[in-house]
Amino acid sequence: MRRSALPSLIKTFLIAVLVLPVAFVVTLFLPRKKITGADFFGMGVNLNNSSSLTPAFIAELGVKKLLIRIPLWEMDRLDEYTAFIRSVQDYHITVAILQDRQHITNHTLTKKHLTQIFTALENVCNTYVIGSTINRAKWGFFSVNEYLNFYAAAYAVKKDHFPNLKFIGSNVIDFELHFTTHTLFNLKDIYFDALGTLLYVDRRGAPENSQMGFNLMGKINLIDALMRLSFKTSNELIITETNWPIKNTAPYAPTSEHECVSEEDYAMYMVRYHLLAFATQKVACVYWHQLIAPGYGLIDNRDGTIVKRSAFDAYKTMLSHLSDAIFKDYHEKKGEYTLVCTTPRGRLNITWNLTSTPIYTYEA
Repeated sequence: MRRSALPSLIKTFLIAVLVLPVAFVVTLFLPRKKITGADFFGMGVNLNNSSSLTPAFIAELGVKKLLIRIPLWEMDRLDEYTAFIRSVQDYHITVAILQDRQHITNHTLTKKHLTQIFTALENVCNTYVIGSTINRAKWGFFSVNEYLNFYAAAYAVKKDHFPNLKFIGSNVIDFELHFTTHTLFNLKDIYFDALGTLLYVDRRGAPENSQMGFNLMGKINLIDALMRLSFKTSNELIITETNWPIKNTAPYAPTSEHECVSEEDYAMYMVRYHLLAFATQKVACVYWHQLIAPGYGLIDNRDGTIVKRSAFDAYKTMLSHLSDAIFKDYHEKKGEYTLVCTTPRGRLNITWNLTSTPIYTYEA
């Protein structure tokens, strides 16, 4: 399959070689946007993970934006997904459409099933992530061209029948910008209403750590530059997934034990990830993946027992301080990090280093 996709893979390489150097230079000149805490925080929730408990936990956390997956291979369960989504419809809902090989190759079937989903959720959800993890063969795509064709099928349904829907596209996982670049620079008659990325940095340890010279903030700045250079998307960047896998949770952790972290580090890294992403003022929303999951969630539900991890309280605390915050300043000096915001309670200073939990302090 990779050999058959060779023309698209060559195109991906050539586009990246041409565009990425320009994007790197552009990062030096792009100003911050105005991202507020009110819209920044989102949480992934799942029908299959103790879903009856989800509304109460979401209310306790205080998060207002939810991301819910619907796999196209589970269309026989659409009524269940619809009922679950309606049970939390007081929140802002984004639905992530997950693909399989059958829907990648059969666009007629894709259009039929997307029409059914959009119709079932009319007046409940108007924002959809179209496709996920497009640069991993286990998710069905073997080239960017295949994804663009899949997205084009969905986009045709939108244009013809649901023009008011918002589509989040691209959805490359990890820091593999050659794939992102190809999705943003193409000749298809498509448009992304927002750019989505599954920006995991878990294999690098702490979010402040670097990969190819880019830490989390540097990665966000480069993706933002690509987005602003493209005519195929609006200037809205959304991180649709991120987390760290947790030690001693096999087989539920999605990586080997080597990449897993302790529950304490998980909580620290999670909060610091959000703080750094907010400090860039380039990311409209970060969706944590996810609320309830044994290997990587804020809540462990193995063996039917519900256990809140320390990350649950850490997320709740972070949100209590930042849900009404407005960015003012950020700086880092000798491994000491400071994020400054204004809030109705006064000036908020958040400080941390690579071994500490962030500390929240207020000035009148």
